[in-house]
Parts: sequence; C-alpha cells; structure tokens
Amino acid sequence: MREIADKARAALDDFEMKVKTTWSDDLKIAYNRLVTESGDVKQSRQKAKLARKPDAPKIDSELMAAVRRVKEADDDAYNAHEDAEDVFAEAEKRMSTSGAREGARKALIAYDLHEAAIRKAEALARAK
Repeated sequence: MREIADKARAALDDFEMKVKTTWSDDLKIAYNRLVTESGDVKQSRQKAKLARKPDAPKIDSELMAAVRRVKEADDDAYNAHEDAEDVFAEAEKRMSTSGAREGARKALIAYDLHEAAIRKAEALARAK
C-alpha cells in the first residue's frame, strides 16, 4: 500500500512543479519569499528554481495574499502527507494491517489537500 501511496504523491509533486513553472516571475519571487520567511526545509527543491534576487522588486500586497493562500494550502497538504507517512511507518514496524488502512485513509486525505493546493496554484497562473 505504501508503495502505491508514494507513487501517487510523486505524481502530484511532479504536477505541482509543472504548474508552478508556468507562474510569472513575480509569483515565483513572492512564493520564494514566503518559503524563505517560514524556513521550510521541505521546499528546498523550489528554492533553487525560485531563487530570490537581492534587489527583488516589491510585490503587490494583493498578489502576496494570493500566493500566501497557495503556500498555506501547500503546507496543509505537506503536513497531511507527513502524518500519513508516520502512520505507514508505524504500521510497518508493527506489521499492522489496521495501521496500514489508517495510513491509506490519511494518504487519501493528503491527496485531496494536495490536489486542492495545485488547483489554487493553477488559478494563480491563469490570473497572471
């Protein structure tokens, strides 16, 4: 079960990155600022692609608020994925089928949250 869950998560991660590569430079800079401010280790793959320039322009507050909503949705999805991973790990350690079912249930919730975050990112790309 966990292997399938990992493949599904990887597919969502790939799709998320494809969507975010369509963002304007202002969106990328705004998102990177939020990632940098919060110190998210999980976003390190994006830090390289969305590098903040020292003389980055001021970002419109409305745009920043929209990007913040995407970032919060991303964080919610990430946290849900990590919860599922923790449950899967414990289930494997104990060889528990009920734990694996619970991990799968949590993974499904995480996929829904991840998909919702991607939809928000897509909407932001279309609004540019």
